[in-house]
Amino acid sequence: MLIADDLEKLLEILPNFVREPLKQHPNRKNLIEVVMDLGRRPEARFPGNPEYLSQRPISWQDLDYCVKKVGNFSGDNRAGIEKTLHRISSMRNRDGSIIGLTCRVGRAVFGTISIIRDLLERGDSILLLGKPGVGKTTAVREIARVLADEMEKRVVIIDTSNEIAGDGDIPHPAIGRARRMQVARPDLQHQVMIEAVENHMPEVIIIDEIGTELEALAARTIAERGVQLVGTAHGNHLESLIKNPTLADLIGGIQYVTLGDDEAKRRGTQKSILERKAAPAFQIAIEIHERKVWIVHNRVEETVDQILQGHQPFVQKRQVQSNGRILIKCYPSQSTEVLATNFSTSLKMINTKHKTSFLQHKELKNNLLNLNKLGNHDTSLLSTTINAPINISKKSLQSEISIQYLYAYSLSWQHITSVISSLDLPIILTKEIEKADAILALRSQVKQNTKLRQIAKSRQIVIYTIQNSTVPQITCALRKILNINTASELNWVELCRNKKFYEIQALQEAKLAIETIILNENSIVQLTPRSAYIRKMQHNLVDNYQLRARSFGEEPYRKLRIYPE
Repeated sequence: MLIADDLEKLLEILPNFVREPLKQHPNRKNLIEVVMDLGRRPEARFPGNPEYLSQRPISWQDLDYCVKKVGNFSGDNRAGIEKTLHRISSMRNRDGSIIGLTCRVGRAVFGTISIIRDLLERGDSILLLGKPGVGKTTAVREIARVLADEMEKRVVIIDTSNEIAGDGDIPHPAIGRARRMQVARPDLQHQVMIEAVENHMPEVIIIDEIGTELEALAARTIAERGVQLVGTAHGNHLESLIKNPTLADLIGGIQYVTLGDDEAKRRGTQKSILERKAAPAFQIAIEIHERKVWIVHNRVEETVDQILQGHQPFVQKRQVQSNGRILIKCYPSQSTEVLATNFSTSLKMINTKHKTSFLQHKELKNNLLNLNKLGNHDTSLLSTTINAPINISKKSLQSEISIQYLYAYSLSWQHITSVISSLDLPIILTKEIEKADAILALRSQVKQNTKLRQIAKSRQIVIYTIQNSTVPQITCALRKILNINTASELNWVELCRNKKFYEIQALQEAKLAIETIILNENSIVQLTPRSAYIRKMQHNLVDNYQLRARSFGEEPYRKLRIYPE
C-alpha cells in the first residue's frame, strides 16, 4: 500500500513555532490535522490522541499568516493548497472574521480498495457510509483512479470542495485519468451532477458527501439513466439512511402502506406498515467503521426490505489482515438498529447470539449445483479446505420429534408461546406461511378465509383448528401436531421414493450442504434458488437434522438458507 501525502507543502503554510515541532515529530506520518484557534495553543491530532505543539497561543497575526498562503475560501469555508489534497477549513465569528483553522492532511493511498475490487468489477452503484475522518474521501479517490486507469472507464468526479482532486485547476495525479468538474457553490452540486451526465457522456460519476434532498434526487436521476454512481454520505449504518428523510431516496425511499385485514393477519403485523417505495439508487452500501474493516451490504434492496420487515439482515465483514490478506465473513448484523414494521416506526436493537459465516468451498461447487456462486455475490467468499470425512452429529438425529414451524392465524401469540415454553415443545412460531409445516387457526376464521385455505392447499400445509383460543385447546392442538408429524431418523431411500430426478437433486444439495458444511464447520449455507414446492421438501429435510432454515429473496430466485444449531 503506497501513501503520498505532500506533508511538507502543508507545513509550509504554518507559523514557524507550529511547523518545527511537527517536522521533528516521530509520528508525523500519521498526522490527521492541525487545529489553530485564536487565543489557544496549537494542537496536532493523531489517531491515538491529540498533542499540543507549543505553549504559545495563536494570535491574529498567526491566522493571517496562514490565510495569505492558501487559496480563497469558498462558500462552505474551505480552501486548499494547489496541487495537493490538503484541506484548510475556517471558523468565523459573527462579523465574518476567521478565528480558527483546521488544517487537514490529505493523503493519496494507493491500494486501499483492493478490499472491494470484486464489487467494482460488477458495475453496480456503490454508496460509502462512515463518520467524518474514517477515510471515505480517500477511498473514493482511489476508486476513481482504479475505474479510470485500470478498468478504462469514462469517470467524472463532482468535486464540490476540491477535496478529491485537490485545489487548483490541474487535478491531482491521484485520480489518474478521471476528469474533475468543480462546483462554484455547494448548493449547486446537484445541478453540476446532472450537467456532467448531459454534457460529458460519463460511464461513472463520483460524488463526495451527498447531503441534501436535491442531491439525493439528482443521484436517483443519474442512476435511472444507466450511469454507475459512487458516492459518500455521513452515517455509521445503513439504518441511519432509512431514518433520514433527506437521504432515504438513495436506498429507495420509505412509505407507509395500509394492508387489508386478511393480509395483515397473514403477515402477523399491524395494518399500517413501512415498505420501500422504489428501487434504490445504489445497489451496494459499504459502512467504513475502521480504515481496514468494511461492512458490505451486497444487495441494498434486499437488506432494506428485511430491516423494514423487522428481520435481521446479514452483513458481510471485510477486513485487511496484517499480512495483507483479506478476510471476508458474513453473519447476522450485530448492534444493528432495525426499523420495526409498525405505524410508530419504533426502533429496536437486535443482538445476535452467535457469530457465523457463510463459507464457499470449491469442492462443493459441482456437487451443490454451483452453491453460493462467486458471480452472484450472494454470500461471502471465505475459502476453506475440508479434508475430514463426513460426520453426522448424533445430536442432530437422536430426537424422535423434529422441529415444526407453526403459522398461527388469528390466535394469541402470547398464549402459544407460553404453552411451547412451559412444555418445552420443539415448535417455532413463524410469520411466514410459506415456511410453516402446519397452520393453527380458529375454526370460525378458517371457514371465512378462502384465501388461507387455498394457500395451504397449494403448499400442502395441514390446517389444525380449535374452537376457542384457550390454553387447554392450544395445548391439545400442539400435541396433536407433534404426534402426527413425529419424525424418525433420516431414511434416505424412503425419502427419495417416488421422487423425480430434479427433486432428488435438490434434496441431495441440501443433504450434502448440511453434512459437509453445517455439521462439520458450524457455518451457515445458502442453497440455490428453488420453487416453493422444492423448498418445502428441503425444509422437511432440514427438520430431520434438527436444524432451522429460512427462505430469502423474491420469486423465482427465492432460496433456502440453513443455519447451524
